[in-house]
Amino acid sequence: VQLQAFGGGLVKVGGFLRLSCAAFGRALASYVMAWFRQAPGKEREFVAAITWNGENTNLADSVKGRFTISRDNNKNTVYLQMNSLQPEDTAVYYCAARLVRFTIGIDYIDYPYWGQGTLVTVSS
Repeated sequence: VQLQAFGGGLVKVGGFLRLSCAAFGRALASYVMAWFRQAPGKEREFVAAITWNGENTNLADSVKGRFTISRDNNKNTVYLQMNSLQPEDTAVYYCAARLVRFTIGIDYIDYPYWGQGTLVTVSS
């Protein structure tokens, strides 16, 4: 499967963005999907993940209450709704996939398929 993330941009503190990740080559319904992010000089970190049917999600503590992950398998797309953005949310955001339906992983090594990343910059 090939993944393409888009929707990043420059936003002010307290603003919002919605990232999208489109999948090509295989039906998204076969995969657990996740979002990770990597800030300059930092390691890639887990943000959110969702099971194949959307019934279970996992969010990093740093984004709980502000971010929401969802998916539309009919559109082969996963979304990350980001509200109340803060400067510390500035990073390149990556979508990732693993070929299981229910087991959510929070380590980047759990995911063999990656999109190219989209930059989110939050200005104060």
